[in-house]
Amino acid sequence: MKKSLFVICAVAIALSTIGCSKKDKPAAASDAVSALKARGTFVLGLDASFPPLGYTDDDGTIIGYDIDLAKEVAKRMGVAFKAQPIDWDAKEMELQTMKIDCIWNGFTITEERKEALSFTPAYLNNEQVLIVRADSGIKTLADMKGKVVGLQSGSSAQEAVEENKAFADSLKKTVYYKENVTALNDLEIGGVDGVVMDSVVGAYSIKTTGKNLVIVSEALANEEYGIGFRKNEPELRDAVWTILKEMQADGTVASICSKWFSQDISVIK
Repeated sequence: MKKSLFVICAVAIALSTIGCSKKDKPAAASDAVSALKARGTFVLGLDASFPPLGYTDDDGTIIGYDIDLAKEVAKRMGVAFKAQPIDWDAKEMELQTMKIDCIWNGFTITEERKEALSFTPAYLNNEQVLIVRADSGIKTLADMKGKVVGLQSGSSAQEAVEENKAFADSLKKTVYYKENVTALNDLEIGGVDGVVMDSVVGAYSIKTTGKNLVIVSEALANEEYGIGFRKNEPELRDAVWTILKEMQADGTVASICSKWFSQDISVIK
């Protein structure tokens, strides 16, 4: 019985392979750029609640610093652009299943991620910081002893806390959120005592919302943001990075930086 079943399965697999056209097969690594141009749309995967890098505005439009950069990259590649919100916990799966072409949304470069993905060099620097209520009396990381911290699940903030064992062990509890915006709202009403998140995002949120929050000066980790592509598509990564360097050289990046940060904070070289 087992042998018969094996034969049937083998025949089915062989027939399905014969039936597949070249169009149905994944693009070879050397053909990644051509395949993208043939599809006609550059699809960026993001957490659409990550201002100012990529987020949904009041009109339902996805905007942000990373979005502006990527739109210009797509334009110079001669393709359309699409910002695709994804579950940040499943971001690598979204990429590997071809639902998106890259992860570009304040995506921290780590050694573990470099093993699985093809990363560009850094385009922005960042820190993982602790944000607290201004009247909380919390001035240092040590002041969080016995208190509750919040962070986005699957984020580099989670990694920063877990890798800082002394800090993690001192906490009473860690609360996990799907989005940083929700975590900050909970912090404001006293649901948690502090939130660990990206300094770029935290500083922008405090400035634009006017929330009575402050960033503790002692950072948990220093980071770099990069763009993650499929491991077997370094040519697409390189094509995007080449365009970004051209944009840096002609002043386009500086202009986009000024729009979102009031200064040029790009580290593209």
